[in-house]
Amino acid sequence: MSTALPKPGAGGAAAAARSLPSRLMTAFSGPVGLAVKIVLLGIVNALALWAGVVLAGEGNWLAVGVLVLTTLAIDAIYLLRRGTLPLKFLIPGTIFLLAFQVVPIAYTINVAFTNYSTGHILSKSEAIEGINRNSLEPPADGKTYVMAPARDEDGELVLLLVDEADGSTFVGSPDGIEPLARETVRISPDGVIVDAHDYELVKGNALFTLDKELETYTVPTGGSSAIRPEGLEAALELKPSLRHDEAADTFTRVSDGQVFRDNGRGSFATAAGEELEPGWRTTIGLDNVRRVFQDPLVRDPFVRVFIWTLAFAVLTVGLSFFIGLFLAITLDKKIRFQRFYRTVLVVPYAIPAFLTILVWAGLLNDDFGVVNKLLHTSIPWLFDPTWAKVSVLLVALWLSFPYFFLVSLGALQSIPGELVEAARVDGAGAWQVFRKITLPLLLVAVAPLLIASFAFNFNNFNNIYLLTGGGPPSEDQSIAGATDILISYTYKLAFEAGKGQDYALAAAVSIFIFFIVATISGAAFWRSKALENVR
Repeated sequence: MSTALPKPGAGGAAAAARSLPSRLMTAFSGPVGLAVKIVLLGIVNALALWAGVVLAGEGNWLAVGVLVLTTLAIDAIYLLRRGTLPLKFLIPGTIFLLAFQVVPIAYTINVAFTNYSTGHILSKSEAIEGINRNSLEPPADGKTYVMAPARDEDGELVLLLVDEADGSTFVGSPDGIEPLARETVRISPDGVIVDAHDYELVKGNALFTLDKELETYTVPTGGSSAIRPEGLEAALELKPSLRHDEAADTFTRVSDGQVFRDNGRGSFATAAGEELEPGWRTTIGLDNVRRVFQDPLVRDPFVRVFIWTLAFAVLTVGLSFFIGLFLAITLDKKIRFQRFYRTVLVVPYAIPAFLTILVWAGLLNDDFGVVNKLLHTSIPWLFDPTWAKVSVLLVALWLSFPYFFLVSLGALQSIPGELVEAARVDGAGAWQVFRKITLPLLLVAVAPLLIASFAFNFNNFNNIYLLTGGGPPSEDQSIAGATDILISYTYKLAFEAGKGQDYALAAAVSIFIFFIVATISGAAFWRSKALENVR
């Protein structure tokens, strides 16, 4: 009996391709693999060391302890040879799960229970320092100085000062003010400091990069007084309008004796509600949740936006599904140019939605949009509340129906033809076949995709923000526009609300969005289980 040798060609190439993973595993299981492992673990340990230094600098010792134990565990798992093989595969996935899912969710929940917003970003000690700095005001008899920013021998920023009253010269720094010999400072005829011994004046472009630093730069002059720059060439002696009592944890206004106390919400405030700025970030419990239910400025726009969001998601999914199903049924039959029609209908789905929405924004423009020119109308597609909602729905349909066309076409082709033929033999008409056989069997496969599409459109930020920006403005003059859905409303709360940003309230609303979508999706999945009996 002879044994046939394997023929070179496709079979040999396939065998070589199949053996490639085996060869790679063999190559990396010896000294090469050990070296790669040590290098990667070295990078991990270096990053852990850097993170540990940062956390220790902030005094977060619990996080430092967790980081050390985690790093040692990873080193042990990948260096030991026995009993750790499953963990070597589980650890990367677990780390990515924690980093990209668990940690962001936990952080969002944590932010929702704080007052994190514009004016409440700093720590309490930083806020007290800021209040002290902001309370400095020029007194009636305060001194004025000609000023020039300069660098000392160590490269530190200092202020060269000339008293406008008597011409005496000084050098000021955050440590205090010191007299400077008059002959060491050269002043131009128009009263500008042009040179000083042992100091290098900041000039040219470097001078204009100091704006931010000079805004908070103060030179203490004894007591509570200080000198602060006013522009780039002048400085004023300032005295505090507020007095801080560290023991009582209060501020007292010097002019009228009004006392500001910690109100437990991250601010020093009076009994009448007057607050000092800045405040600090602190935990406020369920206050943000209560605002959604109790504050009319938040509750009323939230309810209005929720109703429109629900309508937008339901209409988009429902209409897109029925249009896609209609086209799928039409093109499931043998007709001329069938493949061409199918290809054309998929084009909107193939183009990135980001670009499509921007193109539609131009097409629907009131002044130069192609749509109005072709229809010879002047419909305010994007600037009238009703027409803007119509525009949002039309663009959403344009982007969504090809997806349901493809899904429905595939589902239709999976329905056994024998069932349809048997129904027709029994005398069922076209509508009865569709309602009793085609649609139920179709929904078995499509129902989960409809629920997923609903969840997607419920949070379809791009479609709203890129087309209308959530506008036009609503009649109640709230931050929520006429076409804003909950996710774009949350974005505006986070970055455009109140004094500037309100991250905490936005985080609370995002939790509401999660529970709303989870509840509706869960109920829909539970109801869709009935479709399984169709099988």
